[in-house]
Amino acid sequence: MHVVELPGVGTRYDVDLGSAEDRVSVVVRSGGTRDLYVFTKGSADPTAVLELSEEQARKLAAVLSATFYEG
Repeated sequence: MHVVELPGVGTRYDVDLGSAEDRVSVVVRSGGTRDLYVFTKGSADPTAVLELSEEQARKLAAVLSATFYEG
């Protein structure tokens, strides 16, 4: 995990997914909105970008951390 402060914007968290080219970046903006960027090999530009509200980010985090389960 690499953390970068973005003055006037918020904080960026970079998570490598096995290589420096495969990574997910999350920008937590000062107002609470989260931007999720997915980068894959061969491109400096993200292959996917999502803007998430605080509630949406919490729901996604619950699924990814396996704390949410509906059987």
